[in-house]
Amino acid sequence: MDKTALILEGGGMRGVFTAGVLDFFLEQRLIFDNCIGVSAGACHACSYLAGQKGRAFSTATDYLHDRHYCGLYSLLTTGDIFGVKLIYEDIPNRLYPIDNEAFLKNKTVFQSVITNCITGQAEYPRIHDLKKDILYIRASASLPFVSRLVTINGTPYLDGGIADSIPIRQAQKQGARKSVVILTRPAGYRKPPNHHRLLMHLRYANYPNFITAMQNRHNVYNNTLNELNRLERHQQVFIIRPDAALNIGRVEKNLQKLQTAYQAGYQKAKERYPALLRYLT
Repeated sequence: MDKTALILEGGGMRGVFTAGVLDFFLEQRLIFDNCIGVSAGACHACSYLAGQKGRAFSTATDYLHDRHYCGLYSLLTTGDIFGVKLIYEDIPNRLYPIDNEAFLKNKTVFQSVITNCITGQAEYPRIHDLKKDILYIRASASLPFVSRLVTINGTPYLDGGIADSIPIRQAQKQGARKSVVILTRPAGYRKPPNHHRLLMHLRYANYPNFITAMQNRHNVYNNTLNELNRLERHQQVFIIRPDAALNIGRVEKNLQKLQTAYQAGYQKAKERYPALLRYLT
């Protein structure tokens, strides 16, 4: 049987689309050999791999109006627009506990993507334990400009999407013959250049390779989309993505919009499930 990989793009709160897809996968008991998550994709993968249907959406939306969850208050008081203590301590340990025991029994190899601020390169650490390795999830989802650097073993990291937003090449490098890619942008989308060059140089003056990665991000992203389109035409990848722009900001607080995006993900996965099974088998 071919080795399979599930690849989850980030996108901040657009990730609720991915949460809908993953909840449908949970209902079907669909599993993969590998799962590589980027930013919000890595966050939602935790609930999926722990077998907790509904948790990803709940943890993304239940605290929208808590000033410690996300927004200007959190940014000004902690340096992180998404509240680290609430998201990575209080919710998974107390408010909506992650089922780490179920995750430990899951045979899927789970990796997050993080960007090394010194080298500007992507790294793909394996998540062995959702409690012990939570820093890798946090680093993957730490957006530039609005998050503090996440230091792991003396090295600073930020958002994995900077260096590798859609890690299809990494999945193939690791032996995946069939890859399912969940995107949060519709077909035809192309990422524009980053226009905050001055801010980049001011904020990350000590990390020139990271600045280069940020400046080149749109080229890497768009080239990856071109490659995905080619692979899809040859039935070498299976892509699930929204039919149209979700119109959701990275820090979205409109619950109705988020519910609509979640349902769109669930319905799209359901609609494409027969074709997905044919692809995987």
